[in-house]
Amino acid sequence: MACFAVSAAEALIVKGIEKHSEKIEKAQLESGRANVDPTSADVSGAPKIPMSRKLRWLTWMLWGGSILLAYEHIWHGEIVPWFPFLTAMSSSADAAEMFHEMATVGVTMAVIITAVWFVMCKAADAIMSRKPEAAVQEL
Repeated sequence: MACFAVSAAEALIVKGIEKHSEKIEKAQLESGRANVDPTSADVSGAPKIPMSRKLRWLTWMLWGGSILLAYEHIWHGEIVPWFPFLTAMSSSADAAEMFHEMATVGVTMAVIITAVWFVMCKAADAIMSRKPEAAVQEL
């Protein structure tokens, strides 16, 4: 019914954090205090992916899931182009069911997307920290 709204809300919050992180990274790069360029190396010598880029991945994943679910709800007639836009808002019993779905399905979906993003970031960091010789020897 409206479970896509939870992911959309999280995407908006993460987008704000992403922009703030970008601003901090840019200021650090300009002042020379930190090395946040994605092609640069961190203290251990491994290339580093900026946090703002990782947050952008999460934002895109959340928006993608939210848009896909909104489309599915439009397809099934649960979202309509006239007020109140959600068919579940027509009665209080349906609205209670919608809020329950948002609290269960929507939150679960957002948590799973965030968990997949976390694993993806850890995998990307592990790949970036590999030495080129080790990667060639595995082939």
